[in-house]
Amino acid sequence: MVDSRRPQEIEVEELLRNAELRNALEPFYDESISRVNVQHLPLAVENEFLSAMLAWEQAPVLPIYRWFDPELRPPRPGVLTDENLHEILWDVIHKLWSKRIVLDFTEHLSDRELYTLIYRDILPAREKKIDSGLNYLHWDCTGPSRDPEIWLRYYATEEERELWADTYRLPIPETAAPPYPRDLPHE
Repeated sequence: MVDSRRPQEIEVEELLRNAELRNALEPFYDESISRVNVQHLPLAVENEFLSAMLAWEQAPVLPIYRWFDPELRPPRPGVLTDENLHEILWDVIHKLWSKRIVLDFTEHLSDRELYTLIYRDILPAREKKIDSGLNYLHWDCTGPSRDPEIWLRYYATEEERELWADTYRLPIPETAAPPYPRDLPHE
């Protein structure tokens, strides 16, 4: 039996949008795109996926401080008193959150250590700036060395600790409550 119904206006719009997205993505086509099987997705979902891919491909790579207008250039940590630093730290944290930047695993750091990390490592980091309103950039504040001791001591669940110990066959540190609890914005 032949389906004689006419396409709905929304279906036509979705088909046209799909063609636009596929044309825009053509210069970026590589094996990573060809490995994604979108044929089993509803057209609207496929278009969301293609739109997200296009946003990623076209996003500029900028130092995070340049994501802001004016640029986010807080004072150097060494020139701030502890009181000023605390106030400025929270202002910077909220500004980062406004750009959907989430600071993870911060409670082992003092205010000065966290501020220094933000100033020295996060703000100058070059990242893709995607303004979709859906994405978050999570920044792991356990340190650039990715030494698992901090995570294991303060943040890992017991199940994660056991899995890590079984996998690496190394002793794990005792658990401890993080010394600087904070209620940071999160998704």
